[in-house]
Amino acid sequence: MFDFDTVIDRRGTHSLKYDFAARRGMPDEILPLWVADMDFASPPAVLDALAQRIRHGVFGYSDAADGGYFNSLKKWYKKRFDWEIRPEWLVKTPGVVFAICAAIRGLTQPGDAVLIQQPVYYPFESVIKVNNRRLIVNQLILEDNRYRMNLEEMERQIIDEQVKLFILCSPHNPVGRVWSEKELTAVGRLCAKYGVYVVADEIHADFVYTGYRHKVFAAICPEFAQNCILCTAPTKTFNLAGLQISNIIIPNEKLRRIFKREIAKTGYSQPNLMGLLACQAAYEEGEAWLEELIKYLEGNLALVRKFLEEKLPKVHLVEPEGTYLIWMDFRALGLTDKELDELFVKKAGLWLDTGKMFGAGGVGFQRMNIACPRSLLQEALDRMEKAFCGL
Repeated sequence: MFDFDTVIDRRGTHSLKYDFAARRGMPDEILPLWVADMDFASPPAVLDALAQRIRHGVFGYSDAADGGYFNSLKKWYKKRFDWEIRPEWLVKTPGVVFAICAAIRGLTQPGDAVLIQQPVYYPFESVIKVNNRRLIVNQLILEDNRYRMNLEEMERQIIDEQVKLFILCSPHNPVGRVWSEKELTAVGRLCAKYGVYVVADEIHADFVYTGYRHKVFAAICPEFAQNCILCTAPTKTFNLAGLQISNIIIPNEKLRRIFKREIAKTGYSQPNLMGLLACQAAYEEGEAWLEELIKYLEGNLALVRKFLEEKLPKVHLVEPEGTYLIWMDFRALGLTDKELDELFVKKAGLWLDTGKMFGAGGVGFQRMNIACPRSLLQEALDRMEKAFCGL
């Protein structure tokens, strides 16, 4: 019903993924499978809503004027995650990282300890440091090709370092874990026990593969909801990152007031008009598109899995439970990170995200974005085979 096979030329469209290779030290013609946006057009309903507004021709200051925007969000979370949200909980921001920064500034002081679980989305580390907070790393443990949390070490770190805030990545980027309710409950109880605020980045919540289910952290119990700033967005789900719209859900009135004050300090007020329209249209009419997309991504994942098993058996896929980002372990090849990066860029002509940027636990790994037409993915795998031949 929906076309995910057509290759859309994104060059010359101000695309960070395609048009900034030279500025980032990469060859112009490199095939990019790095930054987490998709090479698919957004759902037809989104395109129609934006086109209709463009024909109107006036793009003044805007906000969600009636209940339609919130109701679309409410229905989406009730149907897909069995969680009932309230309108007063919602704060709109231009992005999840923007929101995480505001939460860090509002809930901690300079010098306070903020904990993350590496290897993890690299802006977490940078926003902690740039806001003059202390970075505490709770290393995820890889066992039998699957990551788990080290809660014993986390408790020790919380006590010894006097951790004030924990940034939870759920589903996890880049290792692909969809944390179980049991795991989330354990980490939630630990944070509640020691008065550690939780900022939950759930931007990948809609990308969960067959056999897994995402559990909203704040929906587990009222205590967790009152201790949490939940960061959500339609931008990963429907490929809307450039429209800059995120929905931050904060049930605790005090935390919400603190958060809003930090937003006000930045001078940000009304959200992007096109982001508002796109989000509402996507949540109202984009579910069928998303379900078909997930099936397509599962096909892409199967292609990569078979390729590695047959062509590069020393390279191990950390089996993803969610997200369209795959985490591959190249350590058995015995290459340094520099050698591995040069092999991808100079010999394969591929631009992936080097694992070390996600923290020390990412050394020897690479992250690859598989949200692209299958022909592009096949080309990337062919290039990998030629580049790694003999290794």
